[in-house]
Amino acid sequence: MSLTVADRARAIATFRFIEVRLMEIAAAWTPLTPEMEVKVMLGRHIWDFAQHADWLGKRTFELRQPEHYTLSPSESYAAILEEIAGVEGTDARLSALYDVFLVALEARYRGYVAETDGLLDAPSVLIIERILTDVKRMREQAHAVRRDHAIPAVSMDGLAGRERAHTSIVARGNA
Repeated sequence: MSLTVADRARAIATFRFIEVRLMEIAAAWTPLTPEMEVKVMLGRHIWDFAQHADWLGKRTFELRQPEHYTLSPSESYAAILEEIAGVEGTDARLSALYDVFLVALEARYRGYVAETDGLLDAPSVLIIERILTDVKRMREQAHAVRRDHAIPAVSMDGLAGRERAHTSIVARGNA
């Protein structure tokens, strides 16, 4: 079954919400992070998240919604984002964001691409492919910073499990 225009708009608007929230989380962590290299990396990634949100927001207009239409994910999924925002310590923050959440978001983007019609929704697919390239680079940069500055990874199995438990993150909206 192919996604309708309304289904695509809801999904893209939800992805936009997530990218904006990740930007806000990284921005809140930056002044609290003692390691300068991590601060610089977070700053670059704030810009990446902002670019992703902008691309997705422009796509919502093409999907018959207002430009930058944003839809909060399901309540329980939004709670996971807030849990990530509350993580303390550079090691735990890097693990939560780069090892758990961006890995999961990458899988959700890939799932969307597999579910949508690649011809009818080609602009969304192109945007998501660009985002996936950025996410891969961002994760590699986080890994390199941790390696170069001996910042250990922290097990976030509970968080990862709660994220994976969501079969759908898209709440029902007005699209």
